[in-house]
Amino acid sequence: MSEPEKLKLGVIVGLARRPEDSIAKVRDLGLPTCQLCCPPLEEDTAELVERLRSACGEQHVEITTVWAGLPGPAAWNFTEGPATIGLVPPEWRAQRVEALKSAAQFTAALGVRSITTHVGFLPEFPGDPLYTGTVEALQEVCACCAEAGVEFWYETGQETPITLLRTIEDVGTTNQGINLDPANLLMYGKANPIDALDVFGRRVQGMHAKDGEYPTNGRELGRERRLREGRVNFAVLMPKLKSLGFRGAVTIEREISGPQQTRDIQYAMDVLAPLC
Repeated sequence: MSEPEKLKLGVIVGLARRPEDSIAKVRDLGLPTCQLCCPPLEEDTAELVERLRSACGEQHVEITTVWAGLPGPAAWNFTEGPATIGLVPPEWRAQRVEALKSAAQFTAALGVRSITTHVGFLPEFPGDPLYTGTVEALQEVCACCAEAGVEFWYETGQETPITLLRTIEDVGTTNQGINLDPANLLMYGKANPIDALDVFGRRVQGMHAKDGEYPTNGRELGRERRLREGRVNFAVLMPKLKSLGFRGAVTIEREISGPQQTRDIQYAMDVLAPLC
């Protein structure tokens, strides 16, 4: 019996002013895949699509998902975050639904499988009007994605695993998946990522290889860390994820900048390679 194919490593990169530079960064690291983090996109993206497709072909890099940024404010903390992040805040919901629809069309033209984003601090009570309104918005987004032939992936972190599972069930479409960020589950204080796989593990389609710690106060997220310096046990997480059927890319994310970011990404590559 042949060994299963190893998982591909990748890195998350932002969309640079010259899109070729984003893809070159991936190739310079010697990685075959990336997640492309995009701001809200303008309507005319034909030239951008062509340049990205050309750069990926020349550099032999695969974009595994388009991480779709949203218009409006986003405060990454516990005090302002629930009112500013994702589709949960009603005042931004309609505008953000349209932004995600545009991202779906862009992603389809690019030939990429999915879009990914944070939906926000989903209420745990399913009768909360914020929850029902968000589910309706997600149904609209997922229907648009389905028409375009792409999937919609939820970035984990701001909701408990069971709330995320319920949301997927209530939205009800078959083109939904999860982009597991194990560090986020810790940093938002929502779950141990290894245990979370018991709830939604078979729905994980992509992942961020990121490490972090639990919060230590009620206002600020826990700290992100270099791999092996936080609380994510990748030596246990990775085999469990693969045992649940995960065959997606393992995308390294390090939320700092400068030369240390590159060093930490290269360190993460060394840590993860034998686990893939």
